[in-house]
Amino acid sequence: MKGVILAGGLGSRLQPMTRVTNKHLLPVYDRPMIYYPLQQLVFAGIRDILIVTGGHHAGDFLRLLGNGQDFGLEHINYTYQEGEGGIAEALGLAEHFAAGEPLCVILGDNIFERPIAPAVDAYREAGCRGAMVLLKEVDDPERFGVAAFGEDGRIERIDEKPTRPPSRFAVTGCYFYDPRVFEITHGLEPSARGELEITDVNNRYIGWGELAHHVVEGWWTDAGTVPSLYRATRLVAGSDSAVLRGVGDGGDGR
Repeated sequence: MKGVILAGGLGSRLQPMTRVTNKHLLPVYDRPMIYYPLQQLVFAGIRDILIVTGGHHAGDFLRLLGNGQDFGLEHINYTYQEGEGGIAEALGLAEHFAAGEPLCVILGDNIFERPIAPAVDAYREAGCRGAMVLLKEVDDPERFGVAAFGEDGRIERIDEKPTRPPSRFAVTGCYFYDPRVFEITHGLEPSARGELEITDVNNRYIGWGELAHHVVEGWWTDAGTVPSLYRATRLVAGSDSAVLRGVGDGGDGR
């Protein structure tokens, strides 16, 4: 399995800070935001990693991360997203990198307190077939894509930022896909926002009957707005989770 971190976009919700840097390079407590998804992949034993970035400060990722020596890696791959075409468009840029292998995809502004390694193991045990999303029960599901469950307990649809959420389970920014995901991204039409939506990708797998889910332990937050960046900093500062302190251990922290 390969790992993809989506760290593009212009970070308009975090201006004026993002006028001078990519939002994923902003600090969350004691390290840059991009460290947290990278630490998660390394802790899960995923060593082949692509970072999709964009904007005017893409070169700063290379200056910060290099080839990933601080994470026990020998090499990090990079690619560039033009503009803000959406999460699914950014994912589509990973097709050549994937080379027919399954992917673990994490949004660069998502921070998980506990390791995602159990979800990685579960997807592998299922044969890396279809897709899997990570869910977390939240108090404000209307801010996110929300899972609606059928009588069999499986997700029957995902509603994007619904005014009346069908559940309290938000779809986090961590996804697992088999190689057919690129068939989907090639055929997507832009939404009303002018972007290719990751929810449309996940709903296509639901239509095929091949979307599984895994409920994460511990807290989860994004850091893409000023309030959520502040919240993420406070959560990280108060946590003793090893995966949040993982840089410098030289490899797999499990």
